[in-house]
Amino acid sequence: MDLPPIAPDVAQVLKHNRTVLYRHIATRLTLAAALCAVPFVAHSVGYDAALPAFGIPAAFFVLIFLLLRLRHGSRMKVCEKVLRTYPLEYRTRVSRKGSQWMYLGTVHTVRLSVRGQHGAPSLRALNASTVRRWPEQAEKGGAWFAGDPDFGGVMVLPGSNDMFFVQPADWRKHEQERAEAGPERRALAEQAGISGLLEKEPNITVGG
Repeated sequence: MDLPPIAPDVAQVLKHNRTVLYRHIATRLTLAAALCAVPFVAHSVGYDAALPAFGIPAAFFVLIFLLLRLRHGSRMKVCEKVLRTYPLEYRTRVSRKGSQWMYLGTVHTVRLSVRGQHGAPSLRALNASTVRRWPEQAEKGGAWFAGDPDFGGVMVLPGSNDMFFVQPADWRKHEQERAEAGPERRALAEQAGISGLLEKEPNITVGG
């Protein structure tokens, strides 16, 4: 039986994902600043057409979109709490069933299972650092999971340290399991901040 890879260092995982998140924020702020400057630069060179004036509304759109993503699509703090509360356990298979583009981020439906075992629940996974792409290497091997499948948790990909916040894809379907969970399980879920549904569907979705 193949041995699992060495468990990632939690501190390094968090540092990597914070760095990616901060880079994303810096890029969007730089873009917003550049868009705001467009009409002023155009005026200074004598170009007074109406088109550059759209730079400021576009900059506000970028900022509003960024705030929405940070409010609804980044779960860095809860991921940290999960990783401090639960141990990392290796799942030998990662299966992605689909992805949906949303304002809070791209939500991937995944299953984390162990070879030879069946009945792994479907989870909705959202990159903690707001990156939308699905890592190509994710389905070529397994992943580390910390949490409780009926409440949620964190998925960490070996090698890249990409981190996803996950909760049951069908939250209501697992209501009975959560209600029947023992006091220790409920206490751990409360401590990790995953006792309730955190990633609620936004009102507006864009297909694909």
